[in-house]
Amino acid sequence: MSKLKSINLQVYIMLIAIVVIMAFFFVATDGAYLSARNISNLLRQTSITGILAIGMIFVIISAEIDLSVGSLMGLLGGFAAIADVWWGWPLPLTIITTLAIGIVLGACTGWWVAYRKVPSFIVTLAGMLIFRGMLVGATNGTTVSPISKEMTTIGQGYLPDTTGMILGCVAVICFILWGSYQRKARQNLNLAVTGVGKETMKYGLFAICILGAIYLLNDYRGIPFPVLLLAILAVIGMFIARKTAFGRHIYAIGGNIEAARLSGINVEKIKLMIFSINGLMVAIAGLILSARLGAGAPSAGQNAELDAIAACVIGGASLAGGVGSVFGVVIGALIIALLDNGMSMLDVPTFWQYIVKGSILLLAVWMDTSTKKKL
Repeated sequence: MSKLKSINLQVYIMLIAIVVIMAFFFVATDGAYLSARNISNLLRQTSITGILAIGMIFVIISAEIDLSVGSLMGLLGGFAAIADVWWGWPLPLTIITTLAIGIVLGACTGWWVAYRKVPSFIVTLAGMLIFRGMLVGATNGTTVSPISKEMTTIGQGYLPDTTGMILGCVAVICFILWGSYQRKARQNLNLAVTGVGKETMKYGLFAICILGAIYLLNDYRGIPFPVLLLAILAVIGMFIARKTAFGRHIYAIGGNIEAARLSGINVEKIKLMIFSINGLMVAIAGLILSARLGAGAPSAGQNAELDAIAACVIGGASLAGGVGSVFGVVIGALIIALLDNGMSMLDVPTFWQYIVKGSILLLAVWMDTSTKKKL
């Protein structure tokens, strides 16, 4: 019970932090921070870090780490740009090949970690250098541009207003139906359930947040395609983590790897799959990054791994493994984007931006360790 209370406390702290950050920058920018255009840009910023963090959270829950995702994202985005600009591949072939390469390279990393027993810190540190070198070599150290209009849509496209609102309503209805199903299932098992009033309030707040955000985004151009993709991947990630045997095995491995092995879990196979999924997420983020920039650049993705790890830690994940949630890392990615966007609007010097983000990361880790000591 105390662990559950700790998790709820972390969620409340993150939500309060979001409100405080938004209120501060709203006042500091004379309201421009919460304009429809800036919110749209803000959410697009969140999407790349959020997608990377969804892959990273499974790695961290299993008590591993991946320092190569930034370089790998740049490499895969660069490959997609080369295939599109230099080779003239059709968009579907470019997307499928990029995703396949991401899975294969992720699996290669996982093979070294799971079957060769090389620490993930070393394997992915090597990968960070190797992938960056491959990117510079493949692009000849030059920017590959301009990307085709069709591919640019992946990173810069928007859903029509009506389509976005319909999807929002469908999401709210599905959330309510799923919540009702979960409530009935718990009642049938004679488990404790929250009161009807709290449930209704939760559904109401969810509907207001979702439909309100869509209404605001429609005031500009509509829901950005990368944001829709992040939402879909987040839902899939939460389902995998909470409702599948694979998800339970990841938590078991991160919590106690020897106990997991003795209980019959194929630890090596699960770790290989985790890194393969991470590679897939990196490939998706790489496609969005190149499409958003309209080019493939040899410097693309630098330090992106730090933002992904920071999003996981701020979102409540423990680097010791066994703890973390997809919902938490998406919120963590949003907090990072809120800070980046706000400080950029205020023309805060770059060195101060690094200092602020590093301090927040340190504070998040300190809070996590302090909470564990109390428990």
